[in-house]
Amino acid sequence: MNTESNSVRPTRRSFIYTAGGMAAGTVLSQFALGQTPVGANDRIGVGFLGCGGRGSYHAKELAGMRDRGEAIELVAACDTYRPRMNALAAKQNLKAYWAQQELLADANVDVVCIATPDHIHGQQAIDAVHAGKDVYCEKPFTHWRQLELTKTACDEIGKSDRVFQLGTQGLSDPVWHEMAKFIKDGLIGQPIHAECGYFRVGDWGERGMPIDDPNVKPGDNLNWDAFLGDAPKRDFDASRYFRWRMYEDYSGGPVTDLFPHSLTPVVYMLNIGVPSQAVGLGGIYRYPEREVPDTFNMLLDYPEKLTLAVLGTQGNNMQGAHGRGAGGRCPHLRGWDGTLTVMPNRDTKLDEIVFTPAEGAKKDAVRIRVEGHESVPDHWKNLLDCMRSREKPHSSIDLAYRVQTALQMAAHATRNGKTAKYDANARAVVV
Repeated sequence: MNTESNSVRPTRRSFIYTAGGMAAGTVLSQFALGQTPVGANDRIGVGFLGCGGRGSYHAKELAGMRDRGEAIELVAACDTYRPRMNALAAKQNLKAYWAQQELLADANVDVVCIATPDHIHGQQAIDAVHAGKDVYCEKPFTHWRQLELTKTACDEIGKSDRVFQLGTQGLSDPVWHEMAKFIKDGLIGQPIHAECGYFRVGDWGERGMPIDDPNVKPGDNLNWDAFLGDAPKRDFDASRYFRWRMYEDYSGGPVTDLFPHSLTPVVYMLNIGVPSQAVGLGGIYRYPEREVPDTFNMLLDYPEKLTLAVLGTQGNNMQGAHGRGAGGRCPHLRGWDGTLTVMPNRDTKLDEIVFTPAEGAKKDAVRIRVEGHESVPDHWKNLLDCMRSREKPHSSIDLAYRVQTALQMAAHATRNGKTAKYDANARAVVV
Protein backbone atom coordinates (compact mmCIF):
# COMPACT_ATOMS: atom_id res chain seq x y z
CA MET A 1 0.00 0.00 0.00
CA ASN A 2 1.27 3.46 -0.83
CA THR A 3 2.29 5.15 2.40
CA GLU A 4 0.47 8.36 1.50
CA SER A 5 -2.87 6.63 2.09
CA ASN A 6 -1.92 5.87 5.68
CA SER A 7 -0.41 9.22 6.58
CA VAL A 8 -2.97 11.73 5.36
CA ARG A 9 -4.07 14.21 8.01
CA PRO A 10 -6.40 17.18 7.68
CA THR A 11 -4.81 20.57 7.22
CA ARG A 12 -5.97 23.84 8.75
CA ARG A 13 -7.95 24.68 5.62
CA SER A 14 -9.21 21.18 4.83
CA PHE A 15 -12.77 20.63 3.73
CA ILE A 16 -15.09 18.21 5.48
CA TYR A 17 -17.02 16.18 2.91
CA THR A 18 -20.44 14.85 3.81
CA ALA A 19 -23.42 13.46 1.97
CA GLY A 20 -24.80 16.93 1.51
CA GLY A 21 -21.65 18.57 0.21
CA MET A 22 -18.71 20.36 1.79
CA ALA A 23 -18.08 23.18 4.21
CA ALA A 24 -15.02 25.42 3.99
CA GLY A 25 -13.39 27.59 6.61
CA THR A 26 -12.19 30.09 4.04
CA VAL A 27 -13.54 30.86 0.59
CA LEU A 28 -11.78 33.19 -1.81
CA SER A 29 -14.03 35.19 -4.08
CA GLN A 30 -13.52 35.40 -7.81
CA PHE A 31 -12.48 39.01 -7.34
CA ALA A 32 -9.64 37.94 -5.04
CA LEU A 33 -8.25 36.00 -7.98
CA GLY A 34 -8.38 39.09 -10.16
CA GLN A 35 -11.15 37.65 -12.31
CA THR A 36 -14.15 39.50 -13.64
CA PRO A 37 -17.31 37.38 -13.31
CA VAL A 38 -18.93 36.27 -16.55
CA GLY A 39 -21.85 38.52 -17.36
CA ALA A 40 -25.22 37.33 -18.61
CA ASN A 41 -24.45 38.50 -22.16
CA ASP A 42 -20.69 37.88 -22.23
CA ARG A 43 -19.25 35.31 -24.59
CA ILE A 44 -17.50 32.53 -22.70
CA GLY A 45 -14.10 31.56 -24.07
CA VAL A 46 -13.09 27.87 -24.00
CA GLY A 47 -9.57 26.47 -23.98
CA PHE A 48 -8.76 22.78 -24.53
CA LEU A 49 -6.09 20.87 -22.62
CA GLY A 50 -5.92 17.65 -24.60
CA CYS A 51 -6.69 17.45 -28.32
CA GLY A 52 -7.13 13.73 -28.84
CA GLY A 53 -10.38 11.91 -29.46
CA ARG A 54 -12.25 13.21 -26.43
CA GLY A 55 -10.92 16.77 -26.62
CA SER A 56 -11.78 16.95 -30.30
CA TYR A 57 -15.25 15.61 -29.56
CA HIS A 58 -15.88 18.35 -26.99
CA ALA A 59 -14.65 20.96 -29.45
CA LYS A 60 -17.06 19.65 -32.09
CA GLU A 61 -20.01 19.69 -29.70
CA LEU A 62 -19.19 23.18 -28.42
CA ALA A 63 -18.79 24.48 -31.96
CA GLY A 64 -22.26 23.14 -32.69
CA MET A 65 -23.65 24.86 -29.60
CA ARG A 66 -21.98 28.12 -30.69
CA ASP A 67 -23.45 27.81 -34.17
CA ARG A 68 -26.89 27.30 -32.62
CA GLY A 69 -26.58 30.59 -30.75
CA GLU A 70 -24.84 29.74 -27.47
CA ALA A 71 -22.68 32.68 -26.33
CA ILE A 72 -19.36 30.82 -26.39
CA GLU A 73 -16.14 31.07 -28.34
CA LEU A 74 -13.55 28.36 -28.93
CA VAL A 75 -10.24 30.06 -28.18
CA ALA A 76 -7.19 27.86 -27.68
CA ALA A 77 -5.73 24.36 -27.66
CA CYS A 78 -2.78 22.64 -26.00
CA ASP A 79 -1.50 19.05 -26.23
CA THR A 80 1.69 17.11 -25.55
CA TYR A 81 1.64 15.90 -29.20
CA ARG A 82 2.04 18.80 -31.60
CA PRO A 83 0.44 17.24 -34.73
CA ARG A 84 -2.72 16.50 -32.78
CA MET A 85 -2.78 20.00 -31.30
CA ASN A 86 -2.21 21.65 -34.66
CA ALA A 87 -4.92 19.57 -36.32
CA LEU A 88 -7.57 20.66 -33.81
CA ALA A 89 -6.36 24.26 -33.87
CA ALA A 90 -6.62 24.36 -37.66
CA LYS A 91 -10.05 22.71 -37.72
CA GLN A 92 -11.59 25.02 -35.10
CA ASN A 93 -9.50 28.14 -35.76
CA LEU A 94 -7.84 28.08 -32.33
CA LYS A 95 -4.63 29.48 -30.95
CA ALA A 96 -2.13 26.65 -30.46
CA TYR A 97 -0.15 26.76 -27.22
CA TRP A 98 2.65 24.24 -26.79
CA ALA A 99 2.96 25.11 -23.10
CA GLN A 100 -0.01 24.68 -20.78
CA GLN A 101 0.97 27.80 -18.83
CA GLU A 102 0.53 29.90 -21.97
CA LEU A 103 -3.03 28.70 -22.50
CA LEU A 104 -3.90 29.32 -18.84
CA ALA A 105 -2.47 32.84 -19.11
CA ASP A 106 -4.72 33.70 -22.08
CA ALA A 107 -7.23 36.26 -20.79
CA ASN A 108 -9.73 35.19 -23.46
CA VAL A 109 -10.00 31.71 -21.92
CA ASP A 110 -12.73 31.62 -19.26
CA VAL A 111 -13.14 27.87 -18.91
CA VAL A 112 -10.74 25.01 -19.52
CA CYS A 113 -11.81 21.65 -20.93
CA ILE A 114 -9.45 18.99 -19.54
CA ALA A 115 -9.42 15.92 -21.79
CA THR A 116 -5.98 14.47 -21.11
CA PRO A 117 -4.96 11.05 -19.73
CA ASP A 118 -6.42 10.22 -16.31
CA HIS A 119 -3.29 10.78 -14.25
CA ILE A 120 -2.94 14.41 -15.39
CA HIS A 121 -6.50 15.59 -14.64
CA GLY A 122 -6.12 16.51 -10.98
CA GLN A 123 -3.02 18.68 -11.26
CA GLN A 124 -4.35 20.40 -14.38
CA ALA A 125 -7.59 21.22 -12.54
CA ILE A 126 -5.53 22.78 -9.74
CA ASP A 127 -3.45 24.76 -12.23
CA ALA A 128 -6.58 25.96 -13.99
CA VAL A 129 -8.35 27.27 -10.89
CA HIS A 130 -5.12 28.89 -9.69
CA ALA A 131 -5.13 30.74 -13.02
CA GLY A 132 -8.72 31.85 -12.33
CA LYS A 133 -10.36 29.55 -14.88
CA ASP A 134 -13.54 27.54 -14.49
CA VAL A 135 -13.16 23.86 -15.33
CA TYR A 136 -14.83 21.05 -17.26
CA CYS A 137 -12.79 17.96 -16.37
CA GLU A 138 -13.21 14.58 -18.03
CA LYS A 139 -13.68 11.64 -15.70
CA PRO A 140 -12.06 10.20 -13.70
CA PHE A 141 -11.24 13.19 -11.53
CA THR A 142 -7.86 11.69 -10.62
CA HIS A 143 -5.86 8.49 -11.11
CA TRP A 144 -6.50 5.47 -8.87
CA ARG A 145 -3.19 5.91 -6.98
CA GLN A 146 -3.59 9.66 -6.38
CA LEU A 147 -5.33 9.57 -3.00
CA GLU A 148 -3.58 12.65 -1.68
CA LEU A 149 -4.02 14.60 -4.92
CA THR A 150 -7.76 13.90 -4.90
CA LYS A 151 -8.13 15.74 -1.60
CA THR A 152 -5.69 18.49 -2.49
CA ALA A 153 -7.44 19.20 -5.78
CA CYS A 154 -10.86 19.27 -4.09
CA ASP A 155 -9.58 21.68 -1.44
CA GLU A 156 -7.94 23.99 -3.97
CA ILE A 157 -10.98 24.03 -6.24
CA GLY A 158 -13.35 24.50 -3.31
CA LYS A 159 -11.56 27.51 -1.84
CA SER A 160 -11.00 29.13 -5.26
CA ASP A 161 -14.71 29.80 -5.88
CA ARG A 162 -14.24 28.52 -9.42
CA VAL A 163 -17.05 26.51 -11.02
CA PHE A 164 -16.10 22.87 -11.64
CA GLN A 165 -17.99 20.25 -13.62
CA LEU A 166 -16.83 16.63 -13.89
CA GLY A 167 -17.49 15.08 -17.28
CA THR A 168 -20.02 12.51 -16.07
CA GLN A 169 -22.56 13.68 -18.61
CA GLY A 170 -25.09 11.12 -17.43
CA LEU A 171 -26.18 13.67 -14.83
CA SER A 172 -27.68 15.70 -17.66
CA ASP A 173 -30.34 13.00 -17.92
CA PRO A 174 -33.57 14.27 -16.28
CA VAL A 175 -34.43 10.75 -15.09
CA TRP A 176 -31.86 10.79 -12.27
CA HIS A 177 -33.12 14.13 -10.98
CA GLU A 178 -36.71 12.85 -10.97
CA MET A 179 -35.68 9.68 -9.16
CA ALA A 180 -33.68 11.73 -6.62
CA LYS A 181 -36.87 13.65 -5.81
CA PHE A 182 -38.80 10.41 -5.28
CA ILE A 183 -36.12 9.15 -2.89
CA LYS A 184 -35.96 12.45 -1.01
CA ASP A 185 -39.74 12.38 -0.63
CA GLY A 186 -39.53 8.93 0.94
CA LEU A 187 -40.99 6.75 -1.82
CA ILE A 188 -38.60 3.83 -1.26
CA GLY A 189 -38.35 4.45 2.49
CA GLN A 190 -34.97 4.04 4.16
CA PRO A 191 -32.43 3.12 1.43
CA ILE A 192 -30.63 -0.14 2.20
CA HIS A 193 -29.14 -1.48 -1.04
CA ALA A 194 -28.28 -0.30 -4.54
CA GLU A 195 -26.84 -1.92 -7.64
CA CYS A 196 -25.41 -0.51 -10.85
CA GLY A 197 -22.77 -1.42 -13.41
CA TYR A 198 -21.15 -0.92 -16.79
CA PHE A 199 -20.87 -3.54 -19.53
CA ARG A 200 -19.27 -3.22 -22.94
CA VAL A 201 -16.84 -4.88 -25.35
CA GLY A 202 -13.54 -3.18 -26.05
CA ASP A 203 -10.12 -2.83 -24.47
CA TRP A 204 -9.22 0.65 -25.82
CA GLY A 205 -5.68 -0.61 -26.00
CA GLU A 206 -4.03 -2.65 -28.70
CA ARG A 207 -7.31 -2.86 -30.62
CA GLY A 208 -8.84 0.51 -29.75
CA MET A 209 -6.17 3.22 -29.51
CA PRO A 210 -4.10 3.61 -32.69
CA ILE A 211 -0.46 4.69 -32.58
CA ASP A 212 -0.41 7.86 -34.67
CA ASP A 213 3.29 7.58 -35.51
CA PRO A 214 5.25 4.48 -34.38
CA ASN A 215 8.53 6.23 -35.19
CA VAL A 216 7.93 9.43 -33.23
CA LYS A 217 10.44 10.39 -30.52
CA PRO A 218 10.24 12.92 -27.68
CA GLY A 219 11.29 16.38 -28.77
CA ASP A 220 9.73 19.32 -30.55
CA ASN A 221 6.63 17.33 -31.53
CA LEU A 222 6.10 15.25 -28.39
CA ASN A 223 6.52 16.31 -24.76
CA TRP A 224 7.09 13.02 -22.93
CA ASP A 225 7.87 14.62 -19.55
CA ALA A 226 4.61 16.61 -19.60
CA PHE A 227 2.72 13.42 -20.44
CA LEU A 228 4.31 11.53 -17.54
CA GLY A 229 3.37 14.14 -14.95
CA ASP A 230 3.69 12.47 -11.54
CA ALA A 231 3.65 8.94 -13.00
CA PRO A 232 6.76 6.75 -12.62
CA LYS A 233 9.59 7.97 -14.81
CA ARG A 234 10.12 5.63 -17.75
CA ASP A 235 11.92 5.71 -21.07
CA PHE A 236 9.70 6.75 -23.96
CA ASP A 237 7.51 4.08 -25.49
CA ALA A 238 5.07 4.87 -28.30
CA SER A 239 2.53 2.31 -27.07
CA ARG A 240 2.53 3.74 -23.55
CA TYR A 241 2.01 7.22 -24.95
CA PHE A 242 -0.69 6.59 -27.55
CA ARG A 243 -2.37 3.57 -25.89
CA TRP A 244 -2.11 4.79 -22.32
CA ARG A 245 -5.41 3.19 -21.22
CA MET A 246 -3.64 -0.20 -21.24
CA TYR A 247 -1.17 0.76 -18.52
CA GLU A 248 -1.64 1.04 -14.75
CA ASP A 249 0.68 4.07 -14.54
CA TYR A 250 -1.92 6.12 -16.40
CA SER A 251 -5.25 4.28 -16.16
CA GLY A 252 -7.22 1.96 -13.90
CA GLY A 253 -9.51 -0.07 -16.13
CA PRO A 254 -13.28 -0.21 -15.50
CA VAL A 255 -13.15 0.95 -11.89
CA THR A 256 -11.97 4.47 -12.76
CA ASP A 257 -12.53 4.61 -16.51
CA LEU A 258 -16.15 3.40 -16.68
CA PHE A 259 -17.61 3.27 -13.19
CA PRO A 260 -17.70 7.07 -12.73
CA HIS A 261 -20.57 7.02 -15.23
CA SER A 262 -22.48 4.36 -13.27
CA LEU A 263 -21.69 5.36 -9.71
CA THR A 264 -22.09 9.14 -9.96
CA PRO A 265 -25.88 9.17 -10.57
CA VAL A 266 -26.42 6.66 -7.74
CA VAL A 267 -24.38 8.65 -5.22
CA TYR A 268 -26.23 11.76 -6.37
CA MET A 269 -29.71 10.20 -6.11
CA LEU A 270 -29.11 8.63 -2.71
CA ASN A 271 -27.28 11.72 -1.43
CA ILE A 272 -24.63 9.61 0.32
CA GLY A 273 -21.10 10.48 1.38
CA VAL A 274 -17.88 8.45 1.27
CA PRO A 275 -18.04 4.69 1.94
CA SER A 276 -16.85 3.46 5.32
CA GLN A 277 -15.32 0.40 3.64
CA ALA A 278 -14.85 -1.13 0.19
CA VAL A 279 -13.82 -4.43 -1.39
CA GLY A 280 -13.19 -5.36 -4.99
CA LEU A 281 -12.56 -8.34 -7.25
CA GLY A 282 -11.54 -8.60 -10.86
CA GLY A 283 -8.70 -9.10 -13.28
CA ILE A 284 -7.52 -9.43 -16.85
CA TYR A 285 -9.91 -12.02 -18.25
CA ARG A 286 -10.11 -11.20 -21.96
CA TYR A 287 -7.39 -8.74 -23.08
CA PRO A 288 -3.98 -10.14 -22.03
CA GLU A 289 -2.03 -7.21 -23.49
CA ARG A 290 -3.35 -4.92 -20.74
CA GLU A 291 -1.84 -4.13 -17.35
CA VAL A 292 -5.21 -2.97 -15.97
CA PRO A 293 -8.27 -5.17 -15.37
CA ASP A 294 -10.92 -5.63 -18.04
CA THR A 295 -13.37 -7.00 -15.47
CA PHE A 296 -14.08 -5.44 -12.08
CA ASN A 297 -16.70 -5.80 -9.35
CA MET A 298 -16.91 -3.80 -6.12
CA LEU A 299 -18.97 -3.57 -2.94
CA LEU A 300 -19.22 -0.36 -0.95
CA ASP A 301 -20.59 -0.07 2.59
CA TYR A 302 -21.77 3.37 3.64
CA PRO A 303 -22.19 4.85 7.12
CA GLU A 304 -25.78 5.62 6.10
CA LYS A 305 -26.37 1.83 6.53
CA LEU A 306 -26.42 1.11 2.83
CA THR A 307 -24.53 -1.32 0.60
CA LEU A 308 -23.82 -0.43 -3.02
CA ALA A 309 -22.70 -2.98 -5.64
CA VAL A 310 -21.01 -1.90 -8.87
CA LEU A 311 -20.45 -4.65 -11.45
CA GLY A 312 -18.88 -4.63 -14.87
CA THR A 313 -16.74 -6.07 -17.61
CA GLN A 314 -15.31 -4.99 -20.94
CA GLY A 315 -15.69 -8.53 -22.23
CA ASN A 316 -19.47 -8.54 -22.76
CA ASN A 317 -21.97 -5.78 -23.49
CA MET A 318 -25.21 -7.61 -22.68
CA GLN A 319 -27.29 -5.27 -20.55
CA GLY A 320 -30.51 -7.24 -20.33
CA ALA A 321 -33.69 -5.20 -20.02
CA HIS A 322 -32.08 -2.44 -18.01
CA GLY A 323 -29.86 -0.49 -20.34
CA ARG A 324 -30.50 3.22 -19.87
CA GLY A 325 -27.24 5.14 -19.90
CA ALA A 326 -24.16 4.37 -21.99
CA GLY A 327 -23.03 0.79 -21.46
CA GLY A 328 -24.71 0.47 -18.11
CA ARG A 329 -27.38 -1.51 -16.40
CA CYS A 330 -29.83 0.95 -14.98
CA PRO A 331 -29.40 1.16 -11.21
CA HIS A 332 -31.76 -0.61 -8.83
CA LEU A 333 -32.28 1.49 -5.70
CA ARG A 334 -33.75 -0.57 -2.87
CA GLY A 335 -35.32 0.75 0.32
CA TRP A 336 -37.38 -0.68 3.14
CA ASP A 337 -40.56 0.24 1.25
CA GLY A 338 -39.67 -0.75 -2.30
CA THR A 339 -37.36 -0.58 -5.30
CA LEU A 340 -36.88 2.21 -7.84
CA THR A 341 -35.42 1.62 -11.29
CA VAL A 342 -35.91 2.41 -14.99
CA MET A 343 -37.32 -0.13 -17.43
CA PRO A 344 -38.42 -0.07 -21.08
CA ASN A 345 -42.13 -0.26 -21.81
CA ARG A 346 -42.62 -3.11 -24.29
CA ASP A 347 -45.59 -1.41 -25.91
CA THR A 348 -44.32 2.16 -26.28
CA LYS A 349 -40.60 1.23 -26.50
CA LEU A 350 -39.98 4.16 -24.16
CA ASP A 351 -38.25 4.05 -20.79
CA GLU A 352 -40.27 4.43 -17.60
CA ILE A 353 -39.37 5.08 -13.98
CA VAL A 354 -40.73 2.06 -12.11
CA PHE A 355 -41.42 1.76 -8.38
CA THR A 356 -42.19 -1.72 -7.06
CA PRO A 357 -43.44 -1.85 -3.45
CA ALA A 358 -41.66 -4.19 -1.05
CA GLU A 359 -43.54 -7.03 0.62
CA GLY A 360 -45.74 -5.59 3.34
CA ALA A 361 -45.30 -1.97 2.26
CA LYS A 362 -48.57 -0.07 2.03
CA LYS A 363 -47.67 1.77 -1.16
CA ASP A 364 -48.89 1.57 -4.73
CA ALA A 365 -46.74 0.63 -7.70
CA VAL A 366 -45.70 3.57 -9.88
CA ARG A 367 -44.77 3.83 -13.57
CA ILE A 368 -43.86 7.22 -15.07
CA ARG A 369 -42.63 7.83 -18.59
CA VAL A 370 -39.10 9.24 -18.85
CA GLU A 371 -38.63 12.42 -20.85
CA GLY A 372 -35.26 13.36 -22.33
CA HIS A 373 -31.90 11.63 -22.19
CA GLU A 374 -28.29 12.34 -21.30
CA SER A 375 -26.47 14.81 -23.53
CA VAL A 376 -22.93 16.19 -23.56
CA PRO A 377 -24.17 19.59 -24.86
CA ASP A 378 -26.72 19.69 -22.02
CA HIS A 379 -23.96 18.90 -19.52
CA TRP A 380 -21.90 21.76 -20.94
CA LYS A 381 -24.96 24.02 -20.91
CA ASN A 382 -25.39 23.31 -17.19
CA LEU A 383 -21.79 24.39 -16.58
CA LEU A 384 -22.09 27.51 -18.74
CA ASP A 385 -25.26 28.55 -16.91
CA CYS A 386 -23.52 28.05 -13.56
CA MET A 387 -20.55 30.08 -14.73
CA ARG A 388 -22.95 32.99 -15.14
CA SER A 389 -24.91 32.40 -11.93
CA ARG A 390 -21.97 31.01 -9.85
CA GLU A 391 -24.24 28.22 -8.68
CA LYS A 392 -23.16 24.60 -8.20
CA PRO A 393 -23.39 22.45 -11.36
CA HIS A 394 -24.76 18.91 -11.49
CA SER A 395 -21.42 17.08 -11.25
CA SER A 396 -19.81 19.39 -8.71
CA ILE A 397 -16.51 19.09 -6.92
CA ASP A 398 -17.97 17.62 -3.72
CA LEU A 399 -19.76 14.92 -5.72
CA ALA A 400 -16.57 14.23 -7.68
CA TYR A 401 -14.70 13.75 -4.40
CA ARG A 402 -17.23 11.30 -2.98
CA VAL A 403 -17.31 9.21 -6.16
CA GLN A 404 -13.58 9.20 -6.83
CA THR A 405 -12.67 8.30 -3.25
CA ALA A 406 -15.05 5.33 -3.39
CA LEU A 407 -13.49 4.14 -6.66
CA GLN A 408 -9.97 4.57 -5.31
CA MET A 409 -10.86 2.62 -2.18
CA ALA A 410 -12.05 -0.33 -4.29
CA ALA A 411 -9.00 -0.13 -6.55
CA HIS A 412 -6.58 -0.23 -3.61
CA ALA A 413 -8.59 -2.96 -1.88
CA THR A 414 -8.34 -5.16 -4.96
CA ARG A 415 -4.62 -4.57 -5.46
CA ASN A 416 -3.91 -5.43 -1.83
CA GLY A 417 -6.44 -8.22 -1.37
CA LYS A 418 -7.88 -6.46 1.67
CA THR A 419 -10.78 -4.28 2.74
CA ALA A 420 -10.16 -0.56 2.31
CA LYS A 421 -11.54 1.65 5.08
CA TYR A 422 -12.16 5.38 5.22
CA ASP A 423 -11.22 7.46 8.24
CA ALA A 424 -13.70 10.34 7.95
CA ASN A 425 -11.98 12.47 10.60
CA ALA A 426 -8.58 12.23 8.93
CA ARG A 427 -10.00 11.98 5.40
CA ALA A 428 -7.64 9.02 4.94
CA VAL A 429 -8.00 5.74 3.05
CA VAL A 430 -6.46 2.90 5.03
CA VAL A 431 -5.80 -0.58 3.59
